[in-house]
Amino acid sequence: MRIAIVINTSWNIYNFRLSLIKALLAEGHELVAIATPDTYSRRLQEAGCKFVPVTMEKGTNPFKDLWLIWRLYRTYARVKPNVVLHYTIKPNIYGAIAANLAGIPAINNVSGLGTVFIKKDYISNIALRLYKQAFQYPAKVFFQNQDDRRLFLRHNLVRAGITEVLPGSGIDLATFKPQPKPNLTAPFTFLMIARILYEKGVAEYMEASRLLKTKYPTIKCQLLGQVDELSRFGIKQTVLDDWLAEGAVDYLGTTDEVASIIAQADCVVLPSYREGTPRTLLEAAAMAKPLIATNVPGCREVVQQSINGLLCRVRNAPDLAEKMEQMLQMPPEQLQNMGKASRHIAETKFDVNFVIQRYLHAIAEVTNSKKV
Repeated sequence: MRIAIVINTSWNIYNFRLSLIKALLAEGHELVAIATPDTYSRRLQEAGCKFVPVTMEKGTNPFKDLWLIWRLYRTYARVKPNVVLHYTIKPNIYGAIAANLAGIPAINNVSGLGTVFIKKDYISNIALRLYKQAFQYPAKVFFQNQDDRRLFLRHNLVRAGITEVLPGSGIDLATFKPQPKPNLTAPFTFLMIARILYEKGVAEYMEASRLLKTKYPTIKCQLLGQVDELSRFGIKQTVLDDWLAEGAVDYLGTTDEVASIIAQADCVVLPSYREGTPRTLLEAAAMAKPLIATNVPGCREVVQQSINGLLCRVRNAPDLAEKMEQMLQMPPEQLQNMGKASRHIAETKFDVNFVIQRYLHAIAEVTNSKKV
């Protein structure tokens, strides 16, 4: 059958859904990737997808967003997929409406709630109403943690009977696997991987790193991720430059070789305000790294206190610094045991094959019910 996968960027499809695409292609399905075009669009074509460009602007503009419904509807009517897989906020909302208008069953994936339940303002109120309207239509809605599912049910945004919880986007355990640290004499290294957004806890990581480096000047604190000034929670490049000028954190920019960067770290940190199931923590867990994250939905799915890492309080840089210091002072054997526990959690809870099997079942279920 023909399956459309719709996400806000080609980069997102390629980096987070490639394992699913390969599995669907291996089953003999035809894959159509629909996204904002970027440098990864060609890679999707090389992987075996047909690519159809549909620009999805960042930010909230009701007129542009209504136009997006029309563009997606026209695309679905032309491509004629048997089922549409939606990810990220705009495809989940506007794509679900467009798929309903086109008479095509849709499977939505709520991979995180973004700022909707973090910052309560008129935009979040509009988003709640849009979710309630749009989520009448999908045949299936996947969530990445129970907290998000319960929140949607409490707000009556979706029918309980069409919902399921997945273990995030899953992780390819063969690609992300334990590697020895290349330089055993290198200083202890903390690594944060995230888009440069306030909601990811970047400001708290900067402050915690400053506090820690005053006591332990030889340690390394690194930050890897893309600047995103257009996001509601985006940190301006000038602000980031000012923080970096203080010297507490080394900014690594972006890379396609994330595993090689994780391999050099001793501990991976994510002080996010809220997540679906954070991919960066899954990657680090699969590579047997001890973790530090906030005790919030999504993060606590991956980090088990004192087993494979430490949980800190949200929006609290001193507490984050304290947890980083605890990690720094742990004996090597304890760090190694935490790393082994991380790998075990990745293997038993987050193997990408679990996610793929759930999708194969859901696709068969919704397309069969459509035929009936």
